[in-house]
Amino acid sequence: MELIRREKPDLVFLDVQMPGKSGLDVVEEIGAAAMPAALFVTAFDRFALKAFEIAAVDYLLKPFDDERFAQALRRARRVLELEQVEAMTARLLDLVRDREAGPPPEKAAYLDRIPVESRGQIRVVPVARIDYITASGPYAELHVGDRVFAVRERMQTLEEQLDPAVFFRIHRSAIVRLDRIEVLLHRPGGDYGVRLKDGTELDVSRGRREELEKKVGAV
Repeated sequence: MELIRREKPDLVFLDVQMPGKSGLDVVEEIGAAAMPAALFVTAFDRFALKAFEIAAVDYLLKPFDDERFAQALRRARRVLELEQVEAMTARLLDLVRDREAGPPPEKAAYLDRIPVESRGQIRVVPVARIDYITASGPYAELHVGDRVFAVRERMQTLEEQLDPAVFFRIHRSAIVRLDRIEVLLHRPGGDYGVRLKDGTELDVSRGRREELEKKVGAV
């Protein structure tokens, strides 16, 4: 926010979820008159996408490629040329105030679909079809049957936004749908794991074994 006030950029890219403040918090604190054109980056389509579709220059769904980035930048240039930034920011501030005035169901609700962007196209993956999720570098991989979809999101964020009655994080690098578990494994050396109904085997952290047993009714 200090950089925005000092440098007065024409365009800023804001992530929705950031440490300390969200992208919405930044817009609200800077204000409509001082806020430059905002292009938002997000992995989820809850309040953010609904609001930004009508009130932001554009939004990028993570992960995005160079083609989608260029498309968003072209749109931002057109908005700047038409001097529509202040009006768009004012609309976004109205949406923020509406959100704060009413009940906050968005934060309480769990994800029921996850948008995945690839080559400029958005595919919506229903959460009900996800068998398990694994970490792969900066990405989380959604395993749906024999298909895998990558989203640029932290496992911690996904864990917090999935229904804990349905999904459980069995390891720092794996979240599994509980009804897909077929067998709890006790491996040589004291290690633990699970075998899913499709035959996939995943490691279970020792510290999560007891809670997992309670979740699946094994104790």
